[in-house]
Amino acid sequence: MSQAAARAYRALREDILTGTRSAGSRLREEQLAEEHGLSRTPVREAIRRLQADGLVRVVPNRGAEVVSLSAEDTEEIFGLRSLLEGYAARNAALRGQADVPRLRELCAGMERQLERLAGGDADGAHDEITRLNMEFHRAIHDAGGRRLLPELLSRVIEVPLVRRTFHQYTTAELQRSFIQHRELTEAIAAGDGDWAHAVMQSHVLAARATLLRPGHDEEETQ
Repeated sequence: MSQAAARAYRALREDILTGTRSAGSRLREEQLAEEHGLSRTPVREAIRRLQADGLVRVVPNRGAEVVSLSAEDTEEIFGLRSLLEGYAARNAALRGQADVPRLRELCAGMERQLERLAGGDADGAHDEITRLNMEFHRAIHDAGGRRLLPELLSRVIEVPLVRRTFHQYTTAELQRSFIQHRELTEAIAAGDGDWAHAVMQSHVLAARATLLRPGHDEEETQ
């Protein structure tokens, strides 16, 4: 990938993952090239890379657009997450290479956001929880595998589904999630692979139940 294409890819990927470009929004090559001061060729290359990442799809007679996820897509993604992340958590515990103090710091950081929620800063708190949560999970992925496992998990998790997941959580659901983070950290610290695996699978499946709760607004979450 050329430097220009890599720059366009990073910018577009960030826009998609942060929700700047919402689900279903079209990606017009000419417009994007003008926005980023590039020719259409590197933009086209960036879009192909985003398509391979699962963030963009190309629709006949319409062109490229940011993916929208159905309930069936959500079921499949979280099923894969429960398998892969459970495996990563088990390995992280058994390999003993996780940065446990950092995991505990991330847990505390997420827990502090409950105060911001109580103070009415919901968007800021949810965005910070999302950022810290992604770092927490990535740290476990990196501790639980070499190159292949973290790359696979990145493709499964870093899709539009994840960006606004925490906006759907009630306060009680957030507290439950944070308790699971703490337990998962302690299982990894103890080197107990079975415990870490079980907690991670429960954690991921609880998140799936929240997203698939009746009345959930998919376009808002995506």
